[in-house]
Amino acid sequence: MAVEIKGRGNSRWSSQSSLDELAQLTLTAGANVVGRSVQRLERPTSAYYVGRGKVQELASLRYRLGYSTVIFDDELSPSQQRNLEDALEVKVLDRTALILDIFAQHARTREGALQVELAQHEYLLPRLAGQWAHLERLEGAIGTRGPGETQLETDRRLIRRKIQHLKQQIEEVRRQRALYRRRRARQGVSVISLVGYTNAGKSTLMRALSGANVLVEDKLFATLDPVTRRVVLPHGGAFLLTDTVGFIQKLPTQLVAAFRATLEELSEASVLLHVVDITHPDAAEQAQTVEDTLADLSLADKPCITVLNKADLICGPDGSPIEGLEALGEARASLRYWRPDALLVSAIKGWGLTDLLGRIEGALGLGEGEAASWAYRERSAG
Repeated sequence: MAVEIKGRGNSRWSSQSSLDELAQLTLTAGANVVGRSVQRLERPTSAYYVGRGKVQELASLRYRLGYSTVIFDDELSPSQQRNLEDALEVKVLDRTALILDIFAQHARTREGALQVELAQHEYLLPRLAGQWAHLERLEGAIGTRGPGETQLETDRRLIRRKIQHLKQQIEEVRRQRALYRRRRARQGVSVISLVGYTNAGKSTLMRALSGANVLVEDKLFATLDPVTRRVVLPHGGAFLLTDTVGFIQKLPTQLVAAFRATLEELSEASVLLHVVDITHPDAAEQAQTVEDTLADLSLADKPCITVLNKADLICGPDGSPIEGLEALGEARASLRYWRPDALLVSAIKGWGLTDLLGRIEGALGLGEGEAASWAYRERSAG
C-alpha cells in the first residue's frame, strides 16, 4: 500500500516502481502478494496514513483476497500502525519493519546479528504502547488500575537496557575493525569497497575478480555481512576487495545507525566500485539512490569507478551491445552520459574485467614499476 503525494516533485521513483520493489521485498521475506493499492493524497493522514475511505476499502477486500497482513511502503507512526490494526483486524507492517525482518533472516555472523537486533529494538521502543493497549483500556476498573502502564514502563526499561548493551557490544566490534584497518594500513594494503543497490551483482563481481567462493543469490539483501577477499592485479599488485550491505531507497535510519561499524569500511577504502544493474528499468534511480546514500555518509568525494553490470543480458554472444546502448531504453542509456567513464561489464560472463582491473591499477597508482616493487616486498616478507 502506497500514498502518492500530489505535487511532490520527489520523484525519481514512481509509486508503482516503489510498490514493485516492496512486492519483491515481501517475496524475499517469504510472503505472497495478493494485491496492491495506491492512494493520491495532499498529505498522509495523521490517523491512518491513508484516508478513512481507503481503510474501509482495504477492510472490505480482506474477505475476498484472504490477506493476513498489510504492508505500507513508508514508515508508519506507532499510532497509525495501531489504528490500522484495530480497523483492519490484521497485522500491519511498514517498509522499515519488512526490511528489518529480511535483515534478521540474512544475518549470518555475530556482528550482523548484533547490528540487526539493535535496529529492531530501536524500532520497537516507540511502538511498545500498542502492545499493552488492551490493558490501558481497562484502566480505572476495579482491580485493574495501572497494570498496563506498569508493564509498559517495565518493558521500556528492559529494552533501553538491551539497546545500551547491544551498543556496547557493537562498539567493541567497531574498535576491533579499527585495529584491523590500522594493521592493514601499516602493511600498505589497498582496500577497495563494492557499493551498489541491492541485487546489482556485487557478490558475483567479487567472485569473478577474486575467484573466491562467495554467496550469490538472485535475492534482495542476499549478502548482509561484510566479506573481504584478496585480488591480484594484472601487473602483480594486489588489493583487498570488500563487499558490504546493498543500499535501497528509504533505507531505515535505524539500520544506517546500527551498521555504522560496517559502513566505516567504506570510509577507509582507497576506491569505491559502484556496481549498477544496467538491465533494471530503474537503473538510473537506483544509481542515484546509492550516490545520495554515499553523500549522507560523507563519502561523495571518495574516488569511485562506476561499473554497469549484467551486460550479458543486453549484448550479443561476442559481448558487443545490441543496437548500441539505446536498446537499454532512455533511462538506462542516460547512465553512460551521467557517468561517461562507466565500464560496461558482465561479472557472470567475465566480460570487461580486464579493463576494470586496469582501471583499478590506475586508480591505485600501480603501474608496472610499482607492481614489481610490490611483488618484491611480498617475496621478501614471505
